Amino acid sequence: MDTGFGINRIDRDDLPEGEVLCEYCTAKCCRYFALPIETPEEFKDFEFLRWYLLHERATIFKEDDDWYLLVHTVCKHLQSNNMCGIYETRPEICREYTTANCEYEEDWTYEFYLETAEQVHEYTEAVCQSKKKGIRSRKPELLAVL
Repeated sequence: MDTGFGINRIDRDDLPEGEVLCEYCTAKCCRYFALPIETPEEFKDFEFLRWYLLHERATIFKEDDDWYLLVHTVCKHLQSNNMCGIYETRPEICREYTTANCEYEEDWTYEFYLETAEQVHEYTEAVCQSKKKGIRSRKPELLAVL
């Protein structure tokens, strides 16, 4: 199957002897990074999320109960053939990453995913509203009797 990156994708189990899975991949792991962030609990926390998403190529997702800031950006050493241009001197985090559990087959879907500041605003209103005691505004004061 053609991936759209000039690479014919094969099943992981069909990898020819002596070849590396990366030779058939679109280098997903080199096209973003995700950082864990604190679980938002109050309005100020949600404002930080909104601020993150005012920046291009940033999104937020949850995996289990953990929140992440996802930055869609390509490593500056990713070559046109989707291989690492500094493989021998790559950072330790890259050295520790293996194809054993990589995202080769993943289709990048999340159960909870925020892409825009507007989505954060709507989510904030829903979450912060549910933490209040009721959904009605306070009872207005009575008018004076003349």
